[in-house]
Amino acid sequence: MAPSARHEEEPGLSVNLFRWIVDHQATALVLLNGQLNIEYMNSSAEALFARSGNQLQGQSWRQLFTPDNGLAELLERVLVEGVPTTQRSERLTLAADGSRITVDITLTPLHDDGPPYVLVEFLSMDRILKISREEASLAKQEAARVLVRGLAHEVKNPLGGIRGAAQLLQIELGDERFDEYTGVIIGEADRLRNLVDRILGSNRLPKWAPTNIHEVVERVLKLMQAEAGPTITFERDYDPSLPEMAADREQLIQAVLNIVRNGMEALQSQEDDNPDKRMRITTRAIRQFTIGKHRHRLVAQVRIEDNGPGIDRELMENMFYPMVSGRAQGSGLGLSIAQQVITHHAGVIDCESEPGRTRFTLYLPIGAQE
Repeated sequence: MAPSARHEEEPGLSVNLFRWIVDHQATALVLLNGQLNIEYMNSSAEALFARSGNQLQGQSWRQLFTPDNGLAELLERVLVEGVPTTQRSERLTLAADGSRITVDITLTPLHDDGPPYVLVEFLSMDRILKISREEASLAKQEAARVLVRGLAHEVKNPLGGIRGAAQLLQIELGDERFDEYTGVIIGEADRLRNLVDRILGSNRLPKWAPTNIHEVVERVLKLMQAEAGPTITFERDYDPSLPEMAADREQLIQAVLNIVRNGMEALQSQEDDNPDKRMRITTRAIRQFTIGKHRHRLVAQVRIEDNGPGIDRELMENMFYPMVSGRAQGSGLGLSIAQQVITHHAGVIDCESEPGRTRFTLYLPIGAQE
């Protein structure tokens, strides 16, 4: 009896292992039956299409995309002819939120002896291109940061000498008529020193502690609502399933605050050109997400979107560098500091912008930090 019992358990174990492997594939997989209804979606597909596989089970594949796509003819041909096919760099519009994605699509018929199925693989080219851009951007930013820190230290050293000499001169002169001039030297030296300190950023290491990202966002929104008053509408769309993460709460507040304030100031710059000024903050849990060279099982996505004037294309490439600003009154340090904080948390910031919509997206790994 014992050998036969073990023999009966083995197929179940192998099926579970197979489903676990498929569910954790980086490629988005969707299994369609002979009526082209959804039978199964793995985790990567749920993340790509922002839809639940359980909720879509038994529904038409058309629930995933808007009608303006050429997949219908392709699926019918594969189902009838039984020949695998691949479509490169296909642009599709998601039904969930209207966003557009670029994917390579591979369709494989699965007839065997039973009912027909079609396995559809979606390889997101957007994410691959973004990973390449992120790696190049982070490398450039790190090189710029090293250069700026070196220059900042070279500036900071003589500033101390200038300030000390001005204080000694003030004492030696002993004449109140010249205090105004020496005071200007001391005051400007202090101002430059503070500016250099801000460029260098915080020297303290993050203080890791369990942190609820929604508490961080709510703290920022309360500050911004008090500052903006009724002129801007702040909207929230939170994912309550997001668990706590190991993070430095104060640093995250500073990073999110800098990005939200950046959007708020862009909205306020429109004056009466945009009477319906809105900012929307969305959180989601993203599974199997790659940041740089590391793939994370679970990532918190924080999306900050406004309907402001957008960011100039020329500024987009360099906006995370220190001292780069699109406003005459801007210091050019807010986004640089935000990028530095998110990088310390092993995350990344992505930005998309066009007139009428600017979207900053923060990706923060959920798990133990080093």
